[in-house]
Amino acid sequence: MAEITVEPATADRFDDVQHALSGGGDGRGCQCQWWTITNAEFNRSDVDERRGMLRTQVADSPAPGLVAYVDGEAAGWVRVGPRTHQVRLSRTRNYAASDEPWDDASVWAVSCFAVRREHRGAGLNARLLDAAVAFAREHGARVVEAYPLDPGASGKKSTNDLYHGVVSTFLTAGFREVARPRPDVAIVTLEL
Repeated sequence: MAEITVEPATADRFDDVQHALSGGGDGRGCQCQWWTITNAEFNRSDVDERRGMLRTQVADSPAPGLVAYVDGEAAGWVRVGPRTHQVRLSRTRNYAASDEPWDDASVWAVSCFAVRREHRGAGLNARLLDAAVAFAREHGARVVEAYPLDPGASGKKSTNDLYHGVVSTFLTAGFREVARPRPDVAIVTLEL
């Protein structure tokens, strides 16, 4: 059985973050910046600039995310942090139904998962989510919120679409659904 560990994405693990993000999907190009900057800023930036933004973020404390390792190899990533650091969330119409004030730094968001192709189907998203909740709790979060997809509500989704995570993973982890802005998009929360 494989040994799975999850660690904060710190500056000394930047190469591991890059490895986790480069295993298929949009992670390599996005550099997990989609939620941290406006649409105009994202469209003006290139991959190198977004990589530089992520490098700066992993040098901050707390870390902007976590890295999952399978037998010592970086295999997955999750972004978790104060919602106030993920400015595009508050500008996304589908998420306006959130019950939490957008300027409350004690509300954290789990907004992005990336798992390398060769490690998909092994339950890494669930392990990353559990670690993200623990990390948020350790750093003073009052609530963790997320915006997962429900593939069963609108048919099969591409791997790229599933970077939000899926509803069933969050419900299994104890989150509760608080809104359904679209049949395939839920807002879920977990009070800590």
